[in-house]
Amino acid sequence: MTICFYNTYTRSLAEFAPIEAGTVRMYNCGPTVYSHPHIGNFRSFIFADVLRRWLEYRGFAVTQVMNITDVGHLTQDDVEAGEDKLEAAARKEKKDPWQIAESYMKEFFELVDLLNLRRAHKYPRATDHIAEQIALTQKLIEKGYAYVIGGNVYFAVEKFPSYGKLSGNTLAQLKAGARIEINAEKRNPMDFALWKQDPKHLMQWESPWGRGFPGWHIECSAMAIKHLGETIDIHTGGEDNIFPHHENEIAQSEGANDKPFAR
Repeated sequence: MTICFYNTYTRSLAEFAPIEAGTVRMYNCGPTVYSHPHIGNFRSFIFADVLRRWLEYRGFAVTQVMNITDVGHLTQDDVEAGEDKLEAAARKEKKDPWQIAESYMKEFFELVDLLNLRRAHKYPRATDHIAEQIALTQKLIEKGYAYVIGGNVYFAVEKFPSYGKLSGNTLAQLKAGARIEINAEKRNPMDFALWKQDPKHLMQWESPWGRGFPGWHIECSAMAIKHLGETIDIHTGGEDNIFPHHENEIAQSEGANDKPFAR
């Protein structure tokens, strides 16, 4: 008996066939550990757990990877002008962002166990994969998909002709200033940050473009590729992540590797 899943790419049911017979490589967008997890967050995580259980019941060997975002997720994702969620929480609670991440990550895992979810095989943390994010960003610069201005690195969306294929938000439909504030530094208002500089940011690392921190989107691409390969079978996440997060993941990953990111 075949398995059919709803495919956000095609907006239709599609028969599931993994890249490698009998195995499934699955990446799930995980928590940003800046606050108490709530039922809306866990809706996505429980879905991933049920999906994994069903695939294993059907005889597949599943490798499940769920990331932990502990840097780079801004409070205003669309305009890239907000404060890092970890740092906003740190200032509010009078702690450093590392303490914030550890505290809420501990709470996340307590709830995972309380809800009887199977733990993913790997929970990579963004801060443990800075080198991979820098390498992927450098690759995109070398291939002409990204550019550097004043120590900031942006992905040039016009270089990726199929941008919008997941969400339907094509460049032709997105008007300058309609969804994001104008940033004169960008070549196109829809270009998004791969690496950012901000002297006020508490979490910073050395890079070829100066001290800074990664953009939220590049983190998931780097971690998924490292732990599951350049093309994976299934990618899940909250519906609100389809745009811009998942759309940008596709552009980065496929721009760098010239092959489909998630089937």
